[in-house]
Amino acid sequence: MGFDNIKLTIDDNIAHLRLHRPDKRNAVNNGLLRDIETCFDTLPEIVKVVVLSGEGPHFSAGLDLSEHQVRTPFEVLQHSQWWHRVFNKIQFGGRPVLAALQGAVVGGGLELATSTHVRVADRTTFYQLPEGQRGIFVGGGASVRVSKIIGPDRMTEMMLTGRSYGAEDGLRLGLSHYVVDEGAALAEAFRLARQVASNAPLSNWASINAVANIGDMSMANGFYTESMAAAIAQSSDEANRRMQEFLNRKKN
Repeated sequence: MGFDNIKLTIDDNIAHLRLHRPDKRNAVNNGLLRDIETCFDTLPEIVKVVVLSGEGPHFSAGLDLSEHQVRTPFEVLQHSQWWHRVFNKIQFGGRPVLAALQGAVVGGGLELATSTHVRVADRTTFYQLPEGQRGIFVGGGASVRVSKIIGPDRMTEMMLTGRSYGAEDGLRLGLSHYVVDEGAALAEAFRLARQVASNAPLSNWASINAVANIGDMSMANGFYTESMAAAIAQSSDEANRRMQEFLNRKKN
């Protein structure tokens, strides 16, 4: 399937989705959002892991303001919910998604990045939420995803001041999980992707879906859901096979 705003390649069981608007710093417009949604809706079953990156020196500079248009409140609500739907497909689609970050990870680009499960940043990476300076408010999920990672207080400060965090601060705050040398993020993301792809698919699915949902539950409901997820994963044929292989290796 052809796309106008992304490039998609599949090597063995790993898909590589590249944002392909480098002249716009991979700013998110409707076309890019539509291509991302179509891509995740149509990935073949063979794909176990997705690597997400941006063409050029920046991951994504956020909302494409050149396409900004005056909308009614109801139209803004629907547009925001479209972003939520697309990014939920990334976070809860069942496949681990790893992001390779460099340069700008700003506004909607940060919202996109935080919908992924493992984030590798190179040392050129910087994070910002400049919506307050534009007279708008986040609409792609930052008030949930970014706020959960760095806390509501710090996110409020980011939005009020337009503060930019560099790669090391982003690692400390949890906006990324790894920091590597400039230009090395994609290679490290693929190294990790191959490792993740070797996991049992059901374990990956539970790690993605159960953990996120448990985080929104009461302690009692969280414990119960954890037990249910453990029961499903640990009683699978794949789990039994892997445990036997592990025990046999230890005997030898």
